[in-house]
This record gives sequence, structure tokens and C-alpha cells, in this order.
Amino acid sequence: MTAAEHHIVARQPPTSGSPEGSGPSGPSGPSGSSGSSGPSGSSGSSGSTGSSGDGDGTPPQDRRRVIRRRLITLTIIVLLIGIPAGYLVISAGQSRRSGKDKEAEAAAQGLREDWPSGMQRRIFELPIPGNAIGVQYYETNNWKASRMYVKFRTTSAGLDRFLSGVGTGRAALETGKVTIGERDIKITGWYFGPGVDWAGTVHKNKAPRPTQNITVNMTDPAAPVVYVVSAATP
Repeated sequence: MTAAEHHIVARQPPTSGSPEGSGPSGPSGPSGSSGSSGPSGSSGSSGSTGSSGDGDGTPPQDRRRVIRRRLITLTIIVLLIGIPAGYLVISAGQSRRSGKDKEAEAAAQGLREDWPSGMQRRIFELPIPGNAIGVQYYETNNWKASRMYVKFRTTSAGLDRFLSGVGTGRAALETGKVTIGERDIKITGWYFGPGVDWAGTVHKNKAPRPTQNITVNMTDPAAPVVYVVSAATP
């Protein structure tokens, strides 16, 4: 080896595995990293845990959301129950007032000089005979019952047909009996006083079919006058 080559080799820096490089850096590296990582990691995790909730680990914003959902659910339940109940109360009150108004109107106007419609006759089961004359009627409705008031004159045979169609007969008529009540008399203005040969019967049906209170003026047996109140309960 020449003198120049020996000089170059002598000036090369020590490698990473030489004792000179490993001595100072070795102890300082591990001690620095272990010291910085240990305390900082434990302190960070303990701080985040302490601020996350109110004792049960639930964040405040989550608790507020749960409370809002419960309030909304409670409000919906109250509305679902309260609105139908209120509607029923209002509807019942309106029905009562409407029924009273209709009865008052009917009483003011009096009986209508006409035949009730075919549907009305079927609903109230009033088979008025075809030879009837002077037919009068009107209908009232309220929340308790619907009533059809009918008056007509017929023949003796026509009376039999009517009674048979209702479901009763002449034998059911009780002499001297008036089956129309005071309430209905006030509404219709019908007269059932003395000096008239009255006969009456009550034909009852099982609800919802109507019940007929029938009173007949038999003063002229060949031309009886029939008074009927047919009441149907909803």
C-alpha cells in the first residue's frame, strides 16, 4: 500500500456499528422515547375519559337527543288519544242540539200533507194501504231515536191490511186505549180526548227494528183514522 492510500483509509468516518457511534446515541435514544411516550399517553387517555359524560359515560348531546325523542313520542300519544275523544264529545253535543232543533222545526211546521217515501216506509215498517187518503207525516231524528209520525184515513179492509203488514192484527187493538204519549201529542198536535171511540196497541220489535205505537179512531168503523208513531233506536 502506498502512502497516499494509507492516508485515505485513515480519514474514513466510523461506521454505525463502531463503538464510537453507538456509545453516546444508544443510552439517550431509548431513555428519551420511553420517557416521552409513557406519561403523555396515560395522561391523555385519562383526560378524555373524565370529560366524556355525566357519570354513565353518555355524552350530553346524546342525552338531549334521547329526551327530545321521548317528548315527541309523548306528544304524539296525547294527540292520538285526545283529538278523537274531543271530536266524539263535540259530535255528541251537536247531535243533541240538531235533534232538538229538528223536533222544534217539525212541531212548528206541523205534519206534511204527503206520503212518506218508500224508503222511509220500509225503515219504519209502515205499510200504509194503497187506498189511504189524507196522508200526513214527518220524521224527526236525534241521538236517542228516530221517529216517523203518520196519520191517514182508510177503509175497514185497509186497516186490516195495515195491521197485518206491521205484524199485528185487529184483535190486538184495545178499546178505549190511546198509545200515543204526551210528548208526541205535543209535537203533532193530535187530539185524543173524549167523545171518540179510540182503540190502540203497541207493536214491539227487537232493536234496531222500530216499535209502532198505533191508535185508531173507530168512531166510523167503515172509515177508521189511523195514528202511528214508529220509533227506531240506532
